Amino acid sequence: MTTSPDMPASVSVSRTGHALHVELRRPQALNALNLEMIEALDRAFSLAENDSSIALVILAGAGERAFCAGGDIRAIAQGLASGEEIAEPFWRAEYDLLRRIEAFAKPVVVLMDAIVMGGGVGLAMHASHRVVTERTRLAMPETGIGFLPDVGATWRLPQAPDRIGDWLALTGETVNADDAILAGLADAMVSADRLSALRTALSELPLGVGSAEVGAAIVSEALPAPAGRLRDARALIAAAFADGSLETIMERLRADDRPFARETLATLATRSPASLYVTRHLLERGARSPDLAACLERELASALRIHREADFREGVRAALIDKDRDPRWAPWTPERAADWDAFLDDFDRRHAEGQDA
Repeated sequence: MTTSPDMPASVSVSRTGHALHVELRRPQALNALNLEMIEALDRAFSLAENDSSIALVILAGAGERAFCAGGDIRAIAQGLASGEEIAEPFWRAEYDLLRRIEAFAKPVVVLMDAIVMGGGVGLAMHASHRVVTERTRLAMPETGIGFLPDVGATWRLPQAPDRIGDWLALTGETVNADDAILAGLADAMVSADRLSALRTALSELPLGVGSAEVGAAIVSEALPAPAGRLRDARALIAAAFADGSLETIMERLRADDRPFARETLATLATRSPASLYVTRHLLERGARSPDLAACLERELASALRIHREADFREGVRAALIDKDRDPRWAPWTPERAADWDAFLDDFDRRHAEGQDA
């Protein structure tokens, strides 16, 4: 095994055979991403791209608690409060990396063990091969902190069957391996205690290996995932989250007395009204978008706007600082909705005209 010295302590890069192993090494923070880590990951992919002796990339997280719990939202909020704007350079670098992963010419295998949230989902869902385990707990929890599902979620989640992606984005609920596979965010489940064996098998693949051979190596270790919570609720979700406004979704859920509908309605009632509104509209526009890049550009513009609103500061306070889990959201008004509609319409118009959105 050889290692690369040109990396911060929070990211390690090593080689075994023809595989480049990239590991997030910030376990005390659940491998949450900061700008230094994003830049290190980009250098790792440059190494893999330019070295003809590397056949594939394997991306994982250190420790047993998380693959990656997302971006370092606390740091972004603190930077906003102090006047040190770190959000835009972080998101621009992160989204550039995600575009690179999606278009990468060599297979990229992501081992999504344990907690996978927000930016961690982004790192994984655009890769060519996404592996979950029986310990995977996946979520896009942004509506619970006054933010929005980004990292290309508005491109991937509308592709999920039966509006499951809408449910994931709006509720922010956590799901298991089976649900992640059902939603199209993962491909196969491998037992956590077999990940080391899978790494070895992938490392022993010959130079020039393609996606099919990598997939076959994963399938040889794969197991059926334990049943998730969404399979039996697919029809309910499809009916409740079909086309229509948030108010229409709520009305459909109120009219359904099944436990899953009541639980979903109760969850939505705790989320930021602004986040719910913006997320719903971003998902609708994402479903009509031509590619991931278009969605990431819209997400960036929306993220830079919403992270300056009161709900984001309050959501971060309640979830990450005071941890009282009792956010007091700003009232949602028709005027705020109209402002967001105008903002998104203007973005899409300028983007269609080829202007700098």
